[in-house]
Amino acid sequence: MDSEAKIRRAIWEQLQYATIDRHHAWRLPVLANVDEHGLPQARTVVLREVQEASQRLIIYTDHRSPKALALAVNPSSVLVFWSKALSWQLRVSLSARIETRGEKVEQAWKTVLQTAAAADYLSPQTPGSPMPAHAGKPAEQPAFAIIIASVLSIDWLELGAEGHRRALLTADEFQWLVP
Repeated sequence: MDSEAKIRRAIWEQLQYATIDRHHAWRLPVLANVDEHGLPQARTVVLREVQEASQRLIIYTDHRSPKALALAVNPSSVLVFWSKALSWQLRVSLSARIETRGEKVEQAWKTVLQTAAAADYLSPQTPGSPMPAHAGKPAEQPAFAIIIASVLSIDWLELGAEGHRRALLTADEFQWLVP
């Protein structure tokens, strides 16, 4: 296996591992996009699933959240990953879509329902709204959704004492870049 194939394989293996290991640095990437006013927004999200064959990354969200609303209008976004252990940074360019219904959403919700996080999706208040003086009744339907992020390209950067390496990967291409 040549070095390009090894790098591609290692990236996807590490992404997959991040969905299993709660302590993996790539479990909590930063999602960046623009809001409805064209202003940049960035927030930490949890990487939930990796689908290498279809080049997709899955994240859970509240469908009422500002990020979900912004992605519905403009699906272009970037996930930024940093691993000190690997000395690797990934900037993953994406096209994201929000799914609020369907078998995949229902399966993911069943998993979340078994955790304390379920309460977040049943809150009567939307994420980012002022905290009410009194708690309201939980919502009857969860505001749970999944973000299906289709990978357009991966900008990989390795920092090393003997020199840095950088490459741009798409599903079909691998191009070395100046670090």
